[in-house]
Amino acid sequence: IRCPVKECDEDILHGKYGQHLSSHKEMKDRELYSHINKGGRPRQHLLSLTRRAQKHRLRELKRQVKAFAEKEEGGDIKAVCMTLFLLALRAKNEHRQADELEAIMKGRGSGLHPAVCLAIRVNTFLSCSQYHKMYRTVKAVTGRQIFQPLHALRTAEKTLLPGYHPFEWKPPLKNVSTNTEVGIIDGLSGLPVSIDEYPVDTIAKRFRYDAALVCALKDMEEEILEGMKAKKLDDYLNGPFTVVVKESCDGMGDVSEKHGSGPAVPEKAVRFSFTVMNIAVAHGNESKRIFEEVKPNSELCCKPLCLMLA
Repeated sequence: IRCPVKECDEDILHGKYGQHLSSHKEMKDRELYSHINKGGRPRQHLLSLTRRAQKHRLRELKRQVKAFAEKEEGGDIKAVCMTLFLLALRAKNEHRQADELEAIMKGRGSGLHPAVCLAIRVNTFLSCSQYHKMYRTVKAVTGRQIFQPLHALRTAEKTLLPGYHPFEWKPPLKNVSTNTEVGIIDGLSGLPVSIDEYPVDTIAKRFRYDAALVCALKDMEEEILEGMKAKKLDDYLNGPFTVVVKESCDGMGDVSEKHGSGPAVPEKAVRFSFTVMNIAVAHGNESKRIFEEVKPNSELCCKPLCLMLA
């Protein structure tokens, strides 16, 4: 309630109105302004009422909001009420609460996207159990699910693996399977094995090259589209595209030393990978480059093809 005393104009909570009024010593007839309770219960705070009582007390305001929404906002009462609430929060400098509410209104929710949670887990070197512990703690302490559960992260992870995206070669390639759902295959399959060539035991897991390439390009979809937009080539979505790839093989050093436990064993890990260097699209008689890797020697842009332990 706004105080009616001249040069005061202060906003007071309903319950503290009488107490505030008694502080104005200069008012002789202050009784005129204090709340008159005509018997019965004292007026309760709006939020402590039952839903039915809230509806009853606000029915006039609700009718006005409905009339405004129908006239100005195409009948969207929810949008009008939400906006009023946001403005009230921001007027009181409660911006964090307002931001969260706005995120929920726009369908984003206040939680993080599973892919973002996966990136956090990988970049902070958390094991699955460590991440799960953090997820449970945050949920218990804040009462909100900010981080996503592990199963959501695993689903997000699948989209990053070769074999997730279906594709088709036109024309079909000779001696290459048409099956696009390729998981991890034996790293030495297709190589003629003889005792002389492999004096050491090797464990290798690799992806099929074409499936890995499709996965890498799908991962770069946004960059490709942005590059086409920048060159004003929106009509050329069907290509043909030319993709230049650099292959690399990297020895990953003595594995036993890295973990620092147990005796030094002569184990070597080797990674075969490729990097997408640039992508061009045919435009008339020339080809226009729509993507170029700025750090071609960085391991961050390496797409692993095969991991082998020898």
